[in-house]
Amino acid sequence: MMLKYPFVTEKATMMLEGENKLQFIVERNATKQNIKRDLESAFGQEITGIRTMMTMKGEKKAIVKFADEKAAEEILSRLGIM
Repeated sequence: MMLKYPFVTEKATMMLEGENKLQFIVERNATKQNIKRDLESAFGQEITGIRTMMTMKGEKKAIVKFADEKAAEEILSRLGIM
């Protein structure tokens, strides 16, 4: 699995509430297709877009947008974060 853990900060929470997006720290060699496949199989939600970037700590971060409006909140509640 390419996902390491969800990345939850104040800014990430604002993105969750306003844009239905979640942030995850992923393996450095993860591609957008790998991330999409892992997330869709793990949570059963359709993904409409993925952006990736490298953090200042050298980790790869993926910002994921879901098709369903409540999918991001549902996933975080399943993980026990919200």
